[in-house]
Amino acid sequence: MVFGILERATAKLAPGRAPFFIEAHLVKALMMIDSEGPVGRVKLSKTLGLGEGTIRTLIKHFENEKLIEISKAGIALTSSGKKLTANLKSRISKEIEIPRSSLTVGPFNTAILIKNAAGAIKGGVEQRDAAIKIGALGATTLIYSRGRLNMPIVDEDVFRHVPTVCEALISKLKPQENDVIIIGSANDKSTAELGAIAAALETLKAR
Repeated sequence: MVFGILERATAKLAPGRAPFFIEAHLVKALMMIDSEGPVGRVKLSKTLGLGEGTIRTLIKHFENEKLIEISKAGIALTSSGKKLTANLKSRISKEIEIPRSSLTVGPFNTAILIKNAAGAIKGGVEQRDAAIKIGALGATTLIYSRGRLNMPIVDEDVFRHVPTVCEALISKLKPQENDVIIIGSANDKSTAELGAIAAALETLKAR
């Protein structure tokens, strides 16, 4: 149901060009409106890194799915929008920033947790590709198992030289057995966040 709504919201409204946004933009927008709403279009535009014309199209898609309502105060979630966002929040965490390290491939890095998704991970290639598709430099996938964070198909301790990064991920995201953490890396903060979200959505679809 969640992904059906997101897919419809990124489809064309009429013959012509496809929208200049993808599902990760929608999820980030929903999370922002949920936590800060009502919000204005200008703030939404700056947060998502999308032009105001694209934001108007995104809002129209949201309205078609009855996810938002607009008033003089700004854009707020409807009951359906709140239900969808609560569903997403039950599966993925809020993003956190982490410093650049040997685990990452860019100057800006954002980590996100996906609950009980270890079974959907192969080697992390799908997550990396999903992040790159949105403009990020890549993504690092980690699985929490037996009290440790490990990289798939890697036997060595990837945190040997960066223990503080491991400590930060565990203390802030609080992973449990079979949870997955994905770190999106990019040349700017916004794209790193979107890369992490895109990789998380790719993981959820594979479950």
